[in-house]
This record gives sequence, structure tokens and C-alpha cells, in this order.
Amino acid sequence: MARRLRKSIISHETPSELRDASRGVRLHKAMADAGVASRRESEALIAEGRVKVNGHVITQMPAWIDPQVDRITVDGEHIKRRPESKWTTTGAAGRGGAKTYIMVNKPKRVISTNDDPEGRKRVIDLVDIPIAARLFPVGRLDFDSTGLILLTNDGELTNRLTHPSYEVTKRYLVNVDGRLTEVDTEKLRKGLYLAHKGKPSGAGAHLRLAAAAVVKILGHETDRTRGDRTSLSITLKEGQNREVRRIVARLGHKVRKLQRVAIGPVKLKGLALGEWRMLTSTEVNMLYKAAGMKRKTTKR
Repeated sequence: MARRLRKSIISHETPSELRDASRGVRLHKAMADAGVASRRESEALIAEGRVKVNGHVITQMPAWIDPQVDRITVDGEHIKRRPESKWTTTGAAGRGGAKTYIMVNKPKRVISTNDDPEGRKRVIDLVDIPIAARLFPVGRLDFDSTGLILLTNDGELTNRLTHPSYEVTKRYLVNVDGRLTEVDTEKLRKGLYLAHKGKPSGAGAHLRLAAAAVVKILGHETDRTRGDRTSLSITLKEGQNREVRRIVARLGHKVRKLQRVAIGPVKLKGLALGEWRMLTSTEVNMLYKAAGMKRKTTKR
């Protein structure tokens, strides 16, 4: 009888609304944030059928919940979320309430988008705070690139930092196969035509000019096994999909390493790969100024 009961518990399916990644944080993270157990122990509690969300037994993951709305119980005991005020920056209020601004040093093989059907590790998964799932990346870094990416719930600032008409710069450190010359850097500054939105080049393709605002050769090196390499600093004002890699490829070279080190006036600093921190108030003000916005402050 006990075995049949156990089987019926495990057969419970996660309600469809809890399968929506935009809803909030992962259930096991919310449990850990509330002090129930570690993430791994929380996963075990879920698998054992001991956790309910809004009265529904949850045994399958992933499941996303909103800590401010959903009721979570473990063995029938209601768990309370911890206060979230410490996770938000001060003095940045608007129609959406308090705003949060986070800097992440993205490692390779981590995706920038919040929605990934393949279940790969996302930048948002690196940020261990209750409101993380309600934050969105400011632009993207491709799968094999590293460096600075910002997360925020400030939609207007995100739009201005990413829309090409506002010309907010992004700077990259790039290591390239081969020995590039000043002739090559001039070609990058003048621009090269790329197929738009991944469409193949050739007759009938929609091409757009991609040009770097600033290109500097930082150095050359020769390795017995790798051959010649060139280190570059490349600054873009308008970023097409994988633009740096594609314009370098048009010159006949391959990007081996690509790291974003600055967005506008804000530079990547003080973080190892995979680490994150809140932006300082000064850094947020700098971003607002670069985007041509005036930051609203909370009256006390």
C-alpha cells in the first residue's frame, strides 16, 4: 500500500504555470533562500514529494515560483521568504518600483538569454538572489565569449543601452589567429558588409555595413604550436549578431578569445569569471548619462 501511494505521489505533474521560466526563481533556489535547506537538499525534498506549491505536490523540476505570491510548504509547514530589500539598489524608483543593476563576468559556455529550451546554464543562474528571475540581460554575449554583461529590471535603460541609435559603446579584448596589420584595422574601421540576421551572403542577401568605432593593435606573439596571434581592442557602437567574430572572419582570420570589458563608461572590474556584484550608484549614474537619461531618485 505504501509503495502504491509513493508511486501516485511521484506521478504528479508540475502545473503549467510553474513551468514558465519568467514567473520567478527556481523552486529549489527559493527554498534555499528561505533557509529550508541547501539547494541539493531542497532538490531531494522535492523529488521525495514533500514540497507543495499552492497546494500542488511538486516532484518534477525545473519549476519556477514567485516568492512574493506563491505559497510553499514542506511537510505541511509553510515557509516564508526572506526580505528582498537588501537585493535592490537604493534611490532608483519608477513605475516598476525599485530597480536592480548587476554586473556579471560571464564565463564561456554560458548563455545570455533567460529562455533556453535546451536547458543550458544561463547568466541569470549565476546570480543567487531572490529577484534574479525578474532581471534581464542588457544585450548578449555569445556562447563562447566571456566578460561583462549587465542584468537589470530597468527596461528603458536596457533599451537605450542596446538600441544602435543611442550609440552606447561596447569594448572588447580580442585574440586573433595570424598577424593583423594597420591595413587590416583600417578595414575594420571603414566597415565590412555582413549578411543581416544570419542570412547567407550572395545574390539577394540583405547586407549591412558593420564598422568598428575604434580598433587598436595591442600586440603580436608567435608560438611554436599556435603560430602568430594578434591582440586587439575593438570598440563597437552598433553590434550585429556575433559582429566581432564575423568581421574578423571577413579578413581571413579567426577569433580565438573574445572578452567584453566595458559597456559605455562602466568597466568590468573586481570580478573573477562566474562572479557577480551590484553596480555602485556611481556606475548606474554613469550608464544613465551615457544613455542620455536622467536618473530618478527616491525621496526619503
